[in-house]
Amino acid sequence: MTHSEKLKAMYAHLPTLGVSPYTAAPPLYRFLWHVGINIPPPIFGSFLPTAIFMGTFFAVGWGAVMWLLLWSHEPSMSLDSAAITAATAGLLFGLIMAGYYAYKSKQLNLPPWSEYSGQ
Repeated sequence: MTHSEKLKAMYAHLPTLGVSPYTAAPPLYRFLWHVGINIPPPIFGSFLPTAIFMGTFFAVGWGAVMWLLLWSHEPSMSLDSAAITAATAGLLFGLIMAGYYAYKSKQLNLPPWSEYSGQ
């Protein structure tokens, strides 16, 4: 099966197991698939790569928004402090999300993405 075929099968299969389409395929992943980056859905991903991927995007995105809207206007917040705070938040977010997806995948007894056939 191609990546696109697996995604179509996943969109049909996981809702029957009670998994929301946005849990199975968060917007960031949908965007990456749309632009041609074929990474496995987080519910099929390994713990460490999922933690690193989600944590990095969260740290960069949340850190940038916080810097632009709040931290840059605070004299006590240096760029170094902001980076450490964003990295810490990203680490926690990545670990929590990877843990959630690993738990959900195990609970549903899902195979690795490379072995997934839509059933």
